[in-house]
Amino acid sequence: MYELYIANKNYSSWSLRPWLLMVERGIAFHERPVALRDGSSWEAFRRFSPSGKVPCLRDGDTVVWESLAIVEYLAERHPGVWPDEARARAWARCVAAEMHAGFTTLRSTCPMNCAVRVRLHGIDAPLRRDLDRLSELWNEGLACFGGPFLAGPAFGAVDAFFAPVAWRIHSYGLALDEASLAYAQRLRGLPGMQRWYADALTETARLADSEATARRVGTVLEDGRATA
Repeated sequence: MYELYIANKNYSSWSLRPWLLMVERGIAFHERPVALRDGSSWEAFRRFSPSGKVPCLRDGDTVVWESLAIVEYLAERHPGVWPDEARARAWARCVAAEMHAGFTTLRSTCPMNCAVRVRLHGIDAPLRRDLDRLSELWNEGLACFGGPFLAGPAFGAVDAFFAPVAWRIHSYGLALDEASLAYAQRLRGLPGMQRWYADALTETARLADSEATARRVGTVLEDGRATA
């Protein structure tokens, strides 16, 4: 059976993507959590991941350590990871790759922190551009392929790549159009997302950088996590 190495559910947006894809597509795996550390987790993660990062998928002697590569590895073995229809599949791959490589302001300003609610001090022009592009992509996919997911009726890899954004919208109260907010809520309502969130709330670890960012960009209104 696959082994999927992930980090803290409250913080690790990269871990969420393949984890949610596998859960929602019914792909069985053993979950191997390894906590992030303040400073660098490279040494701890190098024990199982060549890049010293998560997520990392192990399938017997095969090691796949990059989220897009993990998705493609799974797509070769399991139906439904990408859409069957060629146009939808091409669009979904483009959009997942754009999310993988872009939206840097959104990532840095609003790092994933599932359990907190933050009122931002404001939204500057670079963050607004990222949010506008997000809305553009989501509305395009929902309109072109009929929803309720981005590339059609079934949850797939492209949705998994935007799952962390759904938590960012929730945590930071990000303003988007009605259709985009409804899609984000749809993602958060998935059974896998609810499982992930419930686990995140039980975590007692706090990463100094992420916590400091939340206080720097806004006012923390709520923290639903367990205490140490």
